[in-house]
Amino acid sequence: MHHLFGIIPLPPPLQARSLVYDLKARLDWGNPALTILDVRDRSLFNISHISGAISMPVDHLIERALTSLPLNRDLYIYGETDEESAEIADRLRAVGYQHVSEIRGGMSAWKAVGFPIDSVLAAA
Repeated sequence: MHHLFGIIPLPPPLQARSLVYDLKARLDWGNPALTILDVRDRSLFNISHISGAISMPVDHLIERALTSLPLNRDLYIYGETDEESAEIADRLRAVGYQHVSEIRGGMSAWKAVGFPIDSVLAAA
């Protein structure tokens, strides 16, 4: 995405809890070097998810993360509830992930402000 005024300021540093605006600013920055994890059930992910998110349901999340994501990667996660996001974030931190942020409000907050979403389901 090109910015009309040329220079886009550096995004805010990763916090333990992020608002959807924080993540969007990071994505708009252009070279975000982050991974967005959707830890909800795969069926919910297929209906709609934050653009660019990858589905990593809770069941095998830690094993899959450890085999595919470096421990110093910036991870933004969201589940069905903020409580679920917090629990998963704590589990990821416990196995060594240093930069984990919970997206407050998750998918609902993202959709409420009209940020881009993707769907795996074919358009009608």
